[in-house]
Order: sequence, then structure tokens, then C-alpha cells
Amino acid sequence: MSDTLEQLPGGPESVPAPPAAKHGGLNFVIDFAPLLIFFLVYKFTSGGDGPAAAITGAIKGTLAFMVAICIAMVVSKWKLGKISPMLWMSGILILGFGALTVYLHDPKFIVMKPTIIYAAFAAILLGGYWRGKPMLKYLLQSALDGLTERGWLLLSRNWGLFFAALGIANHVMYELIQAKQMSFDLWLTIKVWGVTALSFLFTFTQLPVMLKNGLALPEEAATDKS
Repeated sequence: MSDTLEQLPGGPESVPAPPAAKHGGLNFVIDFAPLLIFFLVYKFTSGGDGPAAAITGAIKGTLAFMVAICIAMVVSKWKLGKISPMLWMSGILILGFGALTVYLHDPKFIVMKPTIIYAAFAAILLGGYWRGKPMLKYLLQSALDGLTERGWLLLSRNWGLFFAALGIANHVMYELIQAKQMSFDLWLTIKVWGVTALSFLFTFTQLPVMLKNGLALPEEAATDKS
């Protein structure tokens, strides 16, 4: 990858979120597929030499990402009957920053988005926690069977701290790219695979919190309904 590309902060971001109790597989596809599409389009269209090829790949990837997030929102409404506030916010920012990236041919706008999204969700979740309101429950618009308000409140706090950490990490990577100490390809790989894996790992670490605060296991939920 050219030195010029290494100077260009860019790329998409999909907000990692705790999986919903129902339709978990579909929620994962809706969250992850647009980002994967950007990754694949960029990889297959930026193979030429020189900064022009790299920027072309980033622009094409951004366009594909914008289309994919619109499709994800339509699928969410069609299959789940709703578009969560979290997906709405992600979609609006992806389209907004993506349009700036395409119009100005400057990927730096799209890389600013992850930090802004993470900071916004951290502020919403932690602000709600300090006010005694479990904002994660309202953002996801999903139910975890049996989970108490205290459980939702603790999850809101923990995910708020997690988003804050991701925002700081993304800003550090942004500065490293600006200083030519980190390549765009490495940043993108971390975004697609590293953040996704880290989000899954963090979700699993929250299971004890949920179980201690009333979460019903699938077998228990089925028994209660029978």
C-alpha cells in the first residue's frame, strides 16, 4: 500500500452492540455485513499502484458501504419490524460522512465517524446510568427475558465504558495514521475483525451480570411459557 494511503485516515465503522435476545443471528448479519462489504470492495478495487488506485478503492468501498447500510435498515424493518435507534444513528452518520468522503475524495471524514459514534453512545449510556435510566434497553428496543431494570442499568454502564474505550482507541489509531506510523490496511483489518471479535468477547464477559440479574436461559424461558 502506498505511503499516500497510509496518510489517509479512512474507512467505515459499524457499531458493535450486544446481541438481542431474539433474532440474534439476523441482528449480527445486519450489524456486520455492511462493514464486511466495504472491506471486500476496498480490497478488490484498490490493487493498483499509486495513491489514485488506493483512493479509488476507498471511494468505491464507501459507496458500497452506504448502499449496504440502507439495505440493512430495510431488512431490519422487514424482518424485525423495526429499526433500532442505534441502527438509525449509525445509518445517518454513515450516509452523511460517506457523502462527504465521496464528494470531496477525502477519506478522513469517514474515519472521524467511529470516534463520534462511540463518544455519542458512551455519553448516552453513561449519562443514563448516572441518572438511573437504563438507556441500552431503549437503544436496542429488545428484551432479554427476565432481565431486571438493575441488570439493564449495569449493562448500560458497562457498554458505555466499552464504547468510551473504543472511541479512545480509534482516535489513537487516527493519530498514528496521520503520523504515518500505521497503515490504512492495518486499521481496516482491526476494524473489521478485531473490533468484532472484541465485541463478542466483551458480550460474553457480561453474561454473569445478566444471569445475576434475572436473565432467563432459553430452556427456562420455554418452561415458563409452557
